[in-house]
Amino acid sequence: MDVAVIGINHNIAPIGIREKVSFSESKKVEATAILLESGIKEVLILSTCNRSEIYVASLDISNAINVVKDFYINFFGDRSVQGYIFDKKGNNALIHIYEVCCGFDSIVIGEDQILGQVKDALSTAIELKGSSKILNKLFREAITVSKKIKTETKLSENPLSISYIGVKRIKEEICDLSDKKVLLVGLGKMGVLALTHLREYEIGKIYVSNRNLLKSIEISEEIDNIEVVKYENLKNAINIVDIVICATSSPHIIIKQEDIGFNRKKPVYILDLALPRDVEEDVKNLENVLLYDVDSLKSESEENQRLRKTLMEKSRYTINESIVEFNKWKKSIGVDSVLESINNKCQNIKNDSLSYIYRKVSLNHRDKKIIEKMVESSMRKLLREAILNLKEIEEEEKLEGYVKVLQELFELK
Repeated sequence: MDVAVIGINHNIAPIGIREKVSFSESKKVEATAILLESGIKEVLILSTCNRSEIYVASLDISNAINVVKDFYINFFGDRSVQGYIFDKKGNNALIHIYEVCCGFDSIVIGEDQILGQVKDALSTAIELKGSSKILNKLFREAITVSKKIKTETKLSENPLSISYIGVKRIKEEICDLSDKKVLLVGLGKMGVLALTHLREYEIGKIYVSNRNLLKSIEISEEIDNIEVVKYENLKNAINIVDIVICATSSPHIIIKQEDIGFNRKKPVYILDLALPRDVEEDVKNLENVLLYDVDSLKSESEENQRLRKTLMEKSRYTINESIVEFNKWKKSIGVDSVLESINNKCQNIKNDSLSYIYRKVSLNHRDKKIIEKMVESSMRKLLREAILNLKEIEEEEKLEGYVKVLQELFELK
């Protein structure tokens, strides 16, 4: 069984394309069921603001890749995404998975948020019966290696999430935030992270708004200098603040041109961290409005590019070592399974033979034990060389061929 990844991400697709193939939780349930029914053995969906990727394990990986490519077009009903779909299989797919977990494939190198998103994706896939033996093992190993690399490189000491860069960008534009008012819309993971970064600066006032009013109230009770705005009063709040940060999971636009006004007198800085986007794109054409979305935060400093190269080179050996071990484990699955079946068959033959001998010959307990050991030793000698030779085969196709022959010769299930 081989592994592949098929999808659309920030490396090749603009935000307008990525938001078309974003998976909500309900869509993950539906998509996983469809792909499993198509004959693919294992399926895991990772959907974030920067990527929509489907990881699969299959006996016929080339066919699985084609199935998933067609699925993207048919499921989302938009052929414009076709030119942005990438695929990787075998070791290339494994390397991609590790680099995603480590944050090396993120817009912001080494960001911590992606690891939590991968963990959530794995939990969801397990719950939906999509991820099983192969993908469970692979992603758990990749998560473990990611934690190890982050600890060794001290990357977590340098927070560089998208929300961090966005908040920092606005701070650099305005300079002094002490008399500014900020409206934060959405209190999911990204919103709470943005709030954490906002609190690093001296800000005049922070307003929070969330569809779940209770969550807004809980936040305001925990943190000083926060005022709750009811979701239905967003338009009024937008027109009294200097900064708007949106990070909801809404599938629809929540802020349109008319919500801000065409003749705004004072500047407003809008940071849209959501995907699909929360803010209508045409908002950027309004006077005194500066709009930043996920893609506008892609440009990184030379220092961050240097950090990417340094960290990836430092971590390459750790990643490759883990991939080698995973491949060995994956290769052994088929071998161990067929060897266990052969061993069970041998045990049945041994038991039948001893039972026949004991019926024909009267033996005491000691003699029976001696004969049992002799028979078992003889059977082990017969299989030992074949087992050792089988486990030493490096070429996967050749090994699979031998396993298939053994299954046919010994009539194994």
